[in-house]
Amino acid sequence: MVSERNSAYLRAVLGSIPPYKPGRSVAGPGGRSVKLSSNESPYGPLPSVLDAVAAAATELNRYPDSGAAELTAALADRFRVPADHVAVGAGSVGILQQLLEATAEPGAEVAYAWRSFEAYPLLAELSGATSVTAPLADETHDLDALAAAITDRTRLVFVCNPNNPTGTVVHEAELTAFLDRVPDHVLVVLDEAYREYVRDPAVPDGVDLYRDRPNVAVLRTFSKAYGLAALRVGFLIGHPHVATAVRKTMVPFAVNHVAQAAALASLDAEAELLERVAATVAERDRVRDALLADGWTVPPTEANFVWLRLGPDTLDFAGSCEAAGVAVRPFAGEGLRVSIGTPEDNDAFLAVARAYPERNGG
Repeated sequence: MVSERNSAYLRAVLGSIPPYKPGRSVAGPGGRSVKLSSNESPYGPLPSVLDAVAAAATELNRYPDSGAAELTAALADRFRVPADHVAVGAGSVGILQQLLEATAEPGAEVAYAWRSFEAYPLLAELSGATSVTAPLADETHDLDALAAAITDRTRLVFVCNPNNPTGTVVHEAELTAFLDRVPDHVLVVLDEAYREYVRDPAVPDGVDLYRDRPNVAVLRTFSKAYGLAALRVGFLIGHPHVATAVRKTMVPFAVNHVAQAAALASLDAEAELLERVAATVAERDRVRDALLADGWTVPPTEANFVWLRLGPDTLDFAGSCEAAGVAVRPFAGEGLRVSIGTPEDNDAFLAVARAYPERNGG
């Protein structure tokens, strides 16, 4: 038997950090499995992307370009920014970790709304920084509360827009006013993993906001709208001092050769991909309208998921979904997030919701 002293070399913080829990699949009657527990695209790669992946797979004996120069140049062109304003990583989560490695340390603080993306507290604690949270108001960011949480020890502030898991957004006027209040010693990271699904014209594009603000950076990902979740490609757009620091903290070769090829091909096929995004947005609106008609309270969402606040009934409802072969993402005692899938998958979820006796936590 291994004694406690055998683990004395491990950091004490690991004992209080739960592992990240990815969305799971379940099997229901007849083996039916509907996975709405991860914010994935329900569509497979486009043929042109598959062709690029197949070609790149013939070169697996070679290391990838660690600096992802071609992809960086393509992203700079796509977003009309200088190439030295771009940094890549293994998904937006990889970029988050790189940012924390570049900025956080014991004694520093990282501020964000809660509930928001569940990786924020995990990565902040691993960095040695202290998390400071501001509660949501009406399921979205309370930017006044978040601004009040900033101290002279704050290094980073995360603003997830649209917010995961609620799907809610902050608008340009309130976000600009918030950014004007943030002191220069704080880096504000606009986490826009779901930007492509936004249809509300009052929601700002973070790339427009960062341009004249040296302490603002933007995160995007190829995992959601571009349908490359399995390949892990994310990127940051920020001023050179930020992008350079993020590049320095990237694990060498973190974005592999196949992933880079797929991301480049996806940029070339962006118009076709965005047609798929439009189909998901239409399904998102249909699902929310159906839930509202059935008596649920569902906040407006600009992401590829909906949020149901069920409080103490959360796990019970998730169990009803699981019994029907539908996997959702529950947060015990709070609510659950339901990703938008195919029309058939969404109908399977709606059937469970329609039959459930309680609404909105009783």
